[in-house]
Amino acid sequence: MRCGKGEEVIMSVRLRTRPTLAGQMLVLQLAIVIVVLVAVAAVSLAQSAATFNRVEGRRVTLLAEQLSSSPALRFNLRNPAPEETLAPTLQTSLAQSGVSSITVADSGGKVVAATNPTLIGTDLTYGDPSGDKRRGWSGQLNGELVAQVPVLSDQQETLGDQIGTVMVGEHSPSVLQRLRGASSYLAIYLGIACVLGLLGSWLLARRIKRQTLGLEPREIAGLAEHREAMLYGLAEGVVALDPHSRVTLVNDVGRRLLDLPEDAVGKSLNELGIEGRLREVLSGDDEARDAVVVRRGRVLVMNRMSVLKDGRSLGSVTTLRDRTELAQLERELGSFRSSAELLRAQTHEFANQLHTISGLIQIGEYDEVVTYVGALNRYRESLDLTVTRRVHDTTVAALLMAKSSLAAERRVELRVSERTTLLRLDPSLSADIATVLGNLVDNAVDAAAQSGTPLSPAWVEVELRQDAASVEIVVRDSGPGVAPELAQEVFAHGFTTKAAAEGERGIGLAMTRMICRRRGGEVAVTNLDEGGAAFIARMSTQRTPEGAR
Repeated sequence: MRCGKGEEVIMSVRLRTRPTLAGQMLVLQLAIVIVVLVAVAAVSLAQSAATFNRVEGRRVTLLAEQLSSSPALRFNLRNPAPEETLAPTLQTSLAQSGVSSITVADSGGKVVAATNPTLIGTDLTYGDPSGDKRRGWSGQLNGELVAQVPVLSDQQETLGDQIGTVMVGEHSPSVLQRLRGASSYLAIYLGIACVLGLLGSWLLARRIKRQTLGLEPREIAGLAEHREAMLYGLAEGVVALDPHSRVTLVNDVGRRLLDLPEDAVGKSLNELGIEGRLREVLSGDDEARDAVVVRRGRVLVMNRMSVLKDGRSLGSVTTLRDRTELAQLERELGSFRSSAELLRAQTHEFANQLHTISGLIQIGEYDEVVTYVGALNRYRESLDLTVTRRVHDTTVAALLMAKSSLAAERRVELRVSERTTLLRLDPSLSADIATVLGNLVDNAVDAAAQSGTPLSPAWVEVELRQDAASVEIVVRDSGPGVAPELAQEVFAHGFTTKAAAEGERGIGLAMTRMICRRRGGEVAVTNLDEGGAAFIARMSTQRTPEGAR
């Protein structure tokens, strides 16, 4: 769906007018600061009101008790016109105490004297909710802080009877008066708090802006959506680690290739049981390029890149590609290449033999021609008889014949041990044994050819042993042997015997180990006492479950 230029302009204006993340945070923090300041002011007013009620309540109560216990007031209450005799006393008390009002009522609750003359003759309002006039009471009444105290008779015949009530009132200050009466430093405190709140809000907004790399929430959400779509849309696996080798991200392809659990994120490599070559590539200090790792029957090609920001390591990101099928194709291509090499070697061998025969004919040595042809025929028959008599599986026998020619071209003698015994095998097992044997023989020929001399001819010996449950392949050579520290790494790291000395990584021996383990066996290497190495591979003749490791 395409938008016109007008719509694009409107959308861009809306995006520009939308408040930024820093602006939103600043407004939010300002609102919080204002709410806090209002709450502080409310608490201050509440404390001021409580202080007023407590202090002034005691004062007006004390004044009311003094007046109620005054003999003059008791005497005047019994007079026929108490308002005339009590008025001076009330005005004097009002002036001396500074209260707002003083009211005196008789035993019936009718006001007989007051500093406010308009109240004389009216009924006194009692604040006690129980309505008991003989009880003293203090509290807020009609906007005033009031204390009401009963006046008791001191006459012998009416001793203890209530003859009246004294009420002293004090006006409660307004909110503005309370603010004025509060601490003189309250405004300063509130101002300082406001400034600090504004400064903190601004600093927080800047920090969030810096941590989000200047991105707004909508941009961050868009990046997250694009990242999810990219990670889970890739055909390659992606694994991200933090500096402590904990998994921070892994997509579905990476989880499947590495056989990781659903809750792998947040766990370390130790907790996930990742060891060996795979661990070295994932958590290695150096960036890996096209590193080959065999993981539970899969051939993985991995590329690792460290993530740095401002010179600080944030972890690493590793991509994984499944090359198991490609490795299988390479292995099949290798078999075709091996066949082509065999034909070339045989062609070269036959050409040399024909040249020799042609030369003998040209110089007239006809008897030597017959002798030479007979010797060649006996050697071929001897080799064929040796291999076919001990190896009854045609695939493996043909492989040994082919490798013998290739070894001879490189001046390496390929021998079949007299202890060799191999019967006809199941086609699938025969193919796996041929693959393992061919790989081990090629590595052995490479190693022996490098160390062969005229005084010490190079050789490779093959021994095949079979029992009811397994087949054992032993390939010995006269090469330099394998360094003890590489005895396990040549398999775990995917070294080939030729590349082990050069430090290059391949998948030849790693594939050999994978086939052996798939067949319920193992492969190992040891050095011979007389020099050279011996590779020993074992495979079960029984069928193994699909996917067994």
